[in-house]
Amino acid sequence: MKPWIVYVATYPPRECGIATFTQDLIGAVDELYNQALESKVVAMNARGAPLFKYPPKVLWQIRENEREDYVRVAKALNENQQVKMVNIQHEFGIFGGGYGSYILNFVDALQKPLVVTFHTVLPTSNKSLHITVQAVARAAKKIIVMTDLSKKILIDDYSIPPSKIKIIPHGIPPVSYQEPVRAKKDLRLSERTVLLTFGLLNRNKGIQYILDALPSVVKKFPNILYLIVGATHPVVLQEEGESYRNELVKKIRKLGLGGNVRFYNRYLELPELIKFLQATDIYLSPSLDPDQAVSGTLSYALGLGRPVVSTPFAQAREELSEREGLLVKFRNPNSISEALLKLLADDTGRIAMGKSAYFHTRNKTWPNVGLAYAREFASYIPELRNQEKNLPPFKLNHLIKLTDNFGIIQFAKLTEPEYSSGYTVDDNARALIVAAEYYEQHPREYVSRLMQKYLAFLKFTLQRDGSFANYVNADRSMNAKQNEKEDPEDPSARALLALAVVADSSATPSFIRGRAANLFVSSFDANGGFSFPRPAAHFIKALGIFLRGRANSKSAFRKKQALIHYANFLCDSFEKSSSRRWQWFETKLTYCNGILPEALFWAYEVTKKERYLDIGKRSMNFLIEKTFRNGTYLPIGQNGWYRRAGKRTYFDQQPEDASATVQMLRKIYEITGDNHYKRLMYQAFSWFLGDNLLRLAVYDRSTGGCYDGVGEKEVNLNQGAESTVSYLLARLAFERKS
Repeated sequence: MKPWIVYVATYPPRECGIATFTQDLIGAVDELYNQALESKVVAMNARGAPLFKYPPKVLWQIRENEREDYVRVAKALNENQQVKMVNIQHEFGIFGGGYGSYILNFVDALQKPLVVTFHTVLPTSNKSLHITVQAVARAAKKIIVMTDLSKKILIDDYSIPPSKIKIIPHGIPPVSYQEPVRAKKDLRLSERTVLLTFGLLNRNKGIQYILDALPSVVKKFPNILYLIVGATHPVVLQEEGESYRNELVKKIRKLGLGGNVRFYNRYLELPELIKFLQATDIYLSPSLDPDQAVSGTLSYALGLGRPVVSTPFAQAREELSEREGLLVKFRNPNSISEALLKLLADDTGRIAMGKSAYFHTRNKTWPNVGLAYAREFASYIPELRNQEKNLPPFKLNHLIKLTDNFGIIQFAKLTEPEYSSGYTVDDNARALIVAAEYYEQHPREYVSRLMQKYLAFLKFTLQRDGSFANYVNADRSMNAKQNEKEDPEDPSARALLALAVVADSSATPSFIRGRAANLFVSSFDANGGFSFPRPAAHFIKALGIFLRGRANSKSAFRKKQALIHYANFLCDSFEKSSSRRWQWFETKLTYCNGILPEALFWAYEVTKKERYLDIGKRSMNFLIEKTFRNGTYLPIGQNGWYRRAGKRTYFDQQPEDASATVQMLRKIYEITGDNHYKRLMYQAFSWFLGDNLLRLAVYDRSTGGCYDGVGEKEVNLNQGAESTVSYLLARLAFERKS
């Protein structure tokens, strides 16, 4: 039976920020590990609220003002052997008693390991608050907060040991950056400059001060439209009805803002909320609580790349710099209007603020937050420590987005193809392999069309001497300057490898297979050869694949001799460059290192020569020694590489290297059946999923694209062709039949 993590929190369909947070957190953790564990929920129900029809994950419920419920549920968790740990999503207002003190009945009775997430951390102001927070903290094995300030308050005011506290930010949707034009069109707001505040409505929102600030702003910018999106908080609705909303409506009429303010009085589901945020020019966060530790609405706005005007509550003071927006005074309409006028008068600066907000929040996307929580949970769930993460579903979405009717575009700005960058054989060859191998598992017409595009591109770039010209301009003319500057060996070998994969694929339509085989033979017959290790290695792999179904054909002899020639070339290079401590083919480790040992494994498979297997293993083990540490894969950094007499560099790390290592380990696993290599293969692939030095995901699950690399401080957020096809090739290694 799978172990359970049990979350104590509010939960949908209850309309509550904690409920949404918990649902998103569970989704992120489950996406990583649902094969290894299950998430269950203890749902907190408000006094006098209607009973909800909860989803199956909710196995227990607690009425916030019924102390016996807290004890009853804690005992039920103690008795359940599948429950391995409990995570309380703590917010004072969702538990009964002063400062939510009834939760102490639960933690006192609970015998399972407890992790507490404090959403609100208040400076100690009275004895009751102090006792409650300290008691909850004392019961917890680990405390999670979302800001540095929250950690500082727990240490200074409540004497909680720093080692017990972990900062994990509020999660945000992993959504690509968009300027407002498209979303405004969808919402029929194209002619308006949109200001937005969203969330459950209550007096502490401070919206009345925004309204007081608007007349002077509307005077200069009459097309302003301020959207107030969200239902009234259910607790507020129960206690005072719609009195606050009605007061705001009266103020709007009094100020003559009827054409500039619009309410959306409902609780929005995430896709619709994202659409409103994407349509926003400036997000307004006018909270009146200076101690508010976290605002999910502020986090979402920054995460969607919206410039922000905010009061200086705790989270805003910590996370909002002048690069992302402006802070204004509490309860001060003049301060708000000044900030709005400043941003509205500078379109370029305002858009730059939004982009800065987007870039600086990528570590807070739910996949990354889920990873961070899972690492903390693993301390109490042994099954998680060595559990391989779920492989993401295979997606060709971004590959297709980067591909036009000629081939795959070389670069991207964030997720958008940078058409001016043109095309390369390197990228189109790898994309052809992806399409062909995916077609083996999923023979779809659109994948066949992709293969035909990439194949036509390779034919277009084939030269008379059998080489392939790598660079093609955006206007589809040859980039003579770049092609003359760079040696054609790498792209030519990659092209031959792609052609061999297609020619070998029994699932591929015969007319495509035939074209690929003919191109391969044309290039092979005219090619002048390879003089560098990596292109030689790609060529060996190409020959190994091409010979798989043609070992006894009349033309096989020359190709097998070529394979032996280049395998011997690699072995000779290894023996010339290697020493007892340096088991490698060159005097430095650089890019795409895994292809060199892998090529010798292919050569061994064709010839059964032990020399190839021996040197392949020795070089592979050396590479593993230099690039794996404590279960984490660490590619060689391209900023200086790793010279034999020097120190290895760690940045920038490239997806191509992780992909090459995965494919190398896949090949040796096929040959030996040794599960050690399979485990290493998963570890290398997990580099894409966040097991890297930055602890951030490199694969974007939302787009199906891959970021362009891991730097010393941040991930390169562009999703170009090389990175995306490298990820897809690594992912396909787990689907490929031996």
